[in-house]
Amino acid sequence: SNATMLSAAGYRSGVAGALRRGRPLLGRSYLQGQEGVRCLSTTNKVATDTSCDEDKNNNEIPTENSNSYGTAPPSPPLSPTTSDYVAATLELSKARLSALVVVTTGAGFLTAGGPLSYSALAAATAGTALCSSSASTLNQIFEIDRDKRMKRTRNRPLVRGTVTPQTAAALAATTGISGGSILALGTDPVTAALGVGNIALYAGLYTYLKPRSEINTWVGAIVGAVPPVMGWTAATGGSLFDLEAALLGSTLFLWQFPHFFALSWMHRTDYARGGFQMVPVNDIDTNGDRTAALINRYTWYMSTIPIVSSVLGATSSMFAVEGIVLNAYALYVAKRFDRERSNSNARKVFLTSLWYLPCLMTLFILHSRRWRNPIEEDEQTKLDDDDVVAVLRRRVSQIRNAGRELCLHEILAIAEGDENEKSDAKSKEEKCPVVLGKSKVTEATEVGAATVVAATAVTAREGMQSGTK
Repeated sequence: SNATMLSAAGYRSGVAGALRRGRPLLGRSYLQGQEGVRCLSTTNKVATDTSCDEDKNNNEIPTENSNSYGTAPPSPPLSPTTSDYVAATLELSKARLSALVVVTTGAGFLTAGGPLSYSALAAATAGTALCSSSASTLNQIFEIDRDKRMKRTRNRPLVRGTVTPQTAAALAATTGISGGSILALGTDPVTAALGVGNIALYAGLYTYLKPRSEINTWVGAIVGAVPPVMGWTAATGGSLFDLEAALLGSTLFLWQFPHFFALSWMHRTDYARGGFQMVPVNDIDTNGDRTAALINRYTWYMSTIPIVSSVLGATSSMFAVEGIVLNAYALYVAKRFDRERSNSNARKVFLTSLWYLPCLMTLFILHSRRWRNPIEEDEQTKLDDDDVVAVLRRRVSQIRNAGRELCLHEILAIAEGDENEKSDAKSKEEKCPVVLGKSKVTEATEVGAATVVAATAVTAREGMQSGTK
């Protein structure tokens, strides 16, 4: 009809205008050649070139220089606006990733309890964010050529030409120097060294290993484990070897494996196109056996954190109980992926990891021994309402009391303790199955250690006697 002809003419005019302005069409790249526009968004119901569609089965692994989409990165706008530069800066800094890094740093800081130094907290979070921005920018400078080949990265500012590598390098230097300086002046030398060292580890060794060895994932996990440790050291004046610092770092280190292996399985074809050596990329021939095994293994490792922290006394025993619920579901979705290695099941593992981490970190803070000092009624009246630490302590105490009302062993203990209110708290603690289990473990450890010492002494004595003879 005439209406259809006019609509088609208008559409072609819009395409031509977009090509002249050098802008992408509906978020999809295009290639202008002898046949005009080869690929358009399938949402327009116009394109019939199936080369634009992502592989449905994700089994085809392209060579390093291939491009199965038949597309090229779009040209940058002729005159980038201020908003374009702001968006480019956020993209170079990987703003969402940096936000997650800041959250884990803040969690590490709060785990240390009071007294709370607002200036140290602000310096730790701001400095960590700037260091993360610097590392991300340097990484994208080094990977421009590889980002061009990947669907998920081909619209990055350096690939599109919105900013030049020189401008990006200046941004990386500015954020890196300012971030390190803020950490050095506002926290302590240990935290500053961790921040600057993490830039080198991410932009240096990790980026270097990505196209060369699968071990890059383990190096990247170390990078992710550092921010919560930085939060702890900033709050404690540089206490790097505390038990809580080790537990916080271990939590983030182990969490990243199911998180990233699930993500890289969904994008394995794209990572292969970029020439990156990821486990899922090299695991196609075995249908993801290694990927599934690693996701399951590290999910099991991660599930031990609440138990270990409770046994070692870093948190209350209820952290181990509550951790069972979180880890049971994480293990469930990991097992589902093991049974069926589909992108859908991998996405469930990935999405689970997104809410699992903040939940676990929140529970860690609530049950941290640093926040376990009880607040008596007469003490509450003396606390200044403007004292954030006091407010946090009161809130933590209220949450714990609410949790006790939902706990079966607490309910039974309270019912039996009504006859003797003075011994109520002690009786509740003694009746807790988790506390009983922890005490048994402690006793067994002490007995085992004494046995080893005695056996060593007997062996040494017999050796001396035989030597004398």
